[in-house]
Amino acid sequence: MKTMTATKTNHTIEHFGQLTAKMEQYRESILTAKPYVDPERAILTTEAYQAHQSEQVDVLRAHVLEHILKNMTIYIEPETLLVGNQARSNRWAPVFPEYSMNWVIDELDTFDQRPGDVFYITEESKDQLREIAPFWHNNTLEDRGLAAFPPESRVFYDLGIIGAAGNITSGDGHIAVDYQALLQHGLKWYEARVQKKMAALDLTDFEQQKKLYFYQSSLIVIQAVKDFAKRYVDLAKLQAAQTTDLTRRAELNQMADIMSRVPYEPAQNFWEAIQSVWFIHDILQIESNGHSVSYGRMDQYLAPYYEKDLAEGKITPEKTTELLTNLCLKTLTINKVRSWGHTQFSAGSPLYQNITIGGQTVDGKDATNPVSYLILGAIVQVHLPQPNLTVRYFHGLSDTFMRECVEVIKQGLGMPAFNNDEIIIPSFIERGVKKEDAYNYSSIGCVESAVPGKWGYRCTGMSFINFPRVLLIVMNGGVDPESGKRLLPNYGQFTEMTSYDQLMKAWDLSLREMTRQSVVIENTCDLVLEQGYPDILCSTLTDDCIGRGKTIKEGGAIYDFISGLQVGIANLADSLAAIKTLVFEQHQLSPQELWDALQSDFAGERGEEIRQMLINDAPKYGNDDDVVDDLIVAAYSSYIDEIGKYHNTRYGRGPIGGLRYAGTSSISANVGQGHSTLATPDGRHSRTPLAEGCSPEHAMDTNGPTAVFKSVAKLWTNDITGGVLLNQKMSPQILRSDENCMKMIAMIRTFFNRLHGYHVQYNIVSRETLIDAQKHPDQHRDLIVRVAGYSAFFVGLSKETQDDIIERTEQDF
Repeated sequence: MKTMTATKTNHTIEHFGQLTAKMEQYRESILTAKPYVDPERAILTTEAYQAHQSEQVDVLRAHVLEHILKNMTIYIEPETLLVGNQARSNRWAPVFPEYSMNWVIDELDTFDQRPGDVFYITEESKDQLREIAPFWHNNTLEDRGLAAFPPESRVFYDLGIIGAAGNITSGDGHIAVDYQALLQHGLKWYEARVQKKMAALDLTDFEQQKKLYFYQSSLIVIQAVKDFAKRYVDLAKLQAAQTTDLTRRAELNQMADIMSRVPYEPAQNFWEAIQSVWFIHDILQIESNGHSVSYGRMDQYLAPYYEKDLAEGKITPEKTTELLTNLCLKTLTINKVRSWGHTQFSAGSPLYQNITIGGQTVDGKDATNPVSYLILGAIVQVHLPQPNLTVRYFHGLSDTFMRECVEVIKQGLGMPAFNNDEIIIPSFIERGVKKEDAYNYSSIGCVESAVPGKWGYRCTGMSFINFPRVLLIVMNGGVDPESGKRLLPNYGQFTEMTSYDQLMKAWDLSLREMTRQSVVIENTCDLVLEQGYPDILCSTLTDDCIGRGKTIKEGGAIYDFISGLQVGIANLADSLAAIKTLVFEQHQLSPQELWDALQSDFAGERGEEIRQMLINDAPKYGNDDDVVDDLIVAAYSSYIDEIGKYHNTRYGRGPIGGLRYAGTSSISANVGQGHSTLATPDGRHSRTPLAEGCSPEHAMDTNGPTAVFKSVAKLWTNDITGGVLLNQKMSPQILRSDENCMKMIAMIRTFFNRLHGYHVQYNIVSRETLIDAQKHPDQHRDLIVRVAGYSAFFVGLSKETQDDIIERTEQDF
């Protein structure tokens, strides 16, 4: 079996260094660990719910976390310098029964038969989950969510036109807490704030009485975290006493000493700081299985501890890098099992745990520092798909740092991705975010952005709207051609239309109604989550939940903007261009001929001829062609305008904002939603993947990467605040010369500075390598690809997702 280190060049090792022997062993143990479904959390959660059913919901949820942290299995691996585990073994995935159990029971015997994202489960674990399942019958978030959907809205959910399965089978996630405040003050500062607020309550006031329960629950979870840390202190001391390895004994004793202070006390040095961050990050994902729980601007909040320790001779760059690689390896130990239906929206078992580096300070100066460079080096050394890494770009980012980023891109990790300060910061300020907060934003999960510790859940990641399928419904007079159900008013049958303007009028009215239905679905999900599933620790660490006495879902965060995701941007663009050009302008096809070809999936005597006409004779998005680019801008504007009219469920309850905006971070929903989408007017076959993010359709962008940048930049980037996700794919040979590396930097700068692009990321892998990995997966265990706004091990993906990545356009300069 080929290992990662065997594929590294001497130049790479010389430039970035390599893992210490300890971390190399740790990495190998994690990668060889089989991902099992772990019932332990489910059992402990059931026990806690049974014991505390009479408690108010905040207090109940606090006792659930308390019971889990008190009784879950803990361990300290022989190689690690950081403690904290999510499940009984690394890469095992806990079950969260309070969110959903139906799919868990239904899929118990098929976890290891999946075409991708395979999990294993023992017969004993199956029996344990079946034993607790009756308690959760009609008693989960999913059960309550499905029951709460208005019937006229639920049909869109059931048919998969508006996807929101993750919202009612999981917690929220999509958030970063304020790690800088945690490191500076420790949990004891939060505890003191809660106690002071609680002591000042007037319980004769109903609104203040409600705050009491949140404050009580906060104190419970802070004490639970403190006690959880003590369990690791005791375990580390026990292992230290048992080992004969003097070096390891000293490490274990040091870890015990660290855990006796953090995260309850402020961090005193770099090791304590990184341990405190990891420990809270881990517990947040024990509390809730909401993914995209991110680290925020790690280089900014860790830098003071590194600089102090370095100046005092207490740490070296090499030791710092070892701790950073340890954190990265720990991050990969966290796992999540999803239903197969949800998995198709999140292929590769991603947790989207994002680290953000670079960017600028509030006074506009370059914020990169030595820790920024050390994080880049650590990411290369571990060679893993997690954690996700984002670089905040601005015009003042140095060429030296940009060159280092390109060196990391060359390693084929799909990282770092770049987000543009020049777009995101002004967009935030325009929406009411204070300047100092806007300048401190970080990436959350994929490409979405928020202010760590001050922003509510799901700055993106609400519902998914399938744009190409909506177009087919519009063309069919409001009837879904897949199910035959009427979903929208009849604004005209395509076969009877005589102009493109007629179609666009029907599109505008229909999409606005579809958008309204997505808001109803999202609000229902949020309502049910708020009523029964508050995350107490996450709320405690988010401003200003303590000040307001509210959880995040009740309006505790300072800012609260959310975004749904719109899928199939390029398919819609190319479909509209084909209809306008070939049907209504050139009259090469009649509306009836096109519609019949779509219904037959291009079968029959003229089917393939029509399909090739759609592909070859109409302009394509991604080539800087205003004819098609202007069409998608106009069509997308209906959604952008309509979604801006609706508030979220926290509006008027405290947060600034409470509004919605657009987002194109479709993760791998392009594959899942493609399954339910019939043939489309761009020539795409029925039930094949849709285009990903806002990237062009495969092989349709033929004018090079600059043309792609120009097409994408024509979108209403300032209004798509949920993220404009652009994937680019290049062969490794392209970046072998220094000249081409500098060309890439120049292109990125032009895209961001002049064209005002939002985001770009790169897959540096050849088609030949990907095809060989399909044939010989054992020889490519470490091959990483960028799936969407995240990376994954290629061989762990389903063949359908692998094929989708293989077919992406390979760009050249």
